[in-house]
Amino acid sequence: MRVIVDANIVFSGILNSTGNIGNLLINSRRIFNFIAPEFLQQEIRYNYQKLMNISKLPFEDLLEEKYRICKSILFISEEQIFMENWEFAYNLANDIDPKDIVYLAFAKQYECNLWTGDKQLKKGLSAKGFENVVSTNEMLDIRQQILSEKLLKNEND
Repeated sequence: MRVIVDANIVFSGILNSTGNIGNLLINSRRIFNFIAPEFLQQEIRYNYQKLMNISKLPFEDLLEEKYRICKSILFISEEQIFMENWEFAYNLANDIDPKDIVYLAFAKQYECNLWTGDKQLKKGLSAKGFENVVSTNEMLDIRQQILSEKLLKNEND
């Protein structure tokens, strides 16, 4: 199952790789195919100092956490997104949060869900009829359901 991950999810995973978000990103590669825009890597580098201040981690440890989180994410160039998907995302999210347009364009392009912790974004998109946004709790539920189905299938084989 493909899932677009936004910046707040990746930053949360880096800051707490043992929490639910970190656990999902690190331990779900056989269940989810995580995708993010390439520019997110630059955004992470730009925010190293802020991440170090929040986490209290030395630079080397922060790089290790970034690696652990990002190795399960496929970063794709924004140039791969078709113009009609950019337009769709702009019309949908510009008045909610313009910074999220890129993630919605990716979700539309790859016909998958956007995983975000931004409740205002989720609520705003839902009000406009766009339901392909999932929270961390929903991701945990989806993973558990898929694992249960696989276990049941293996028992029946």
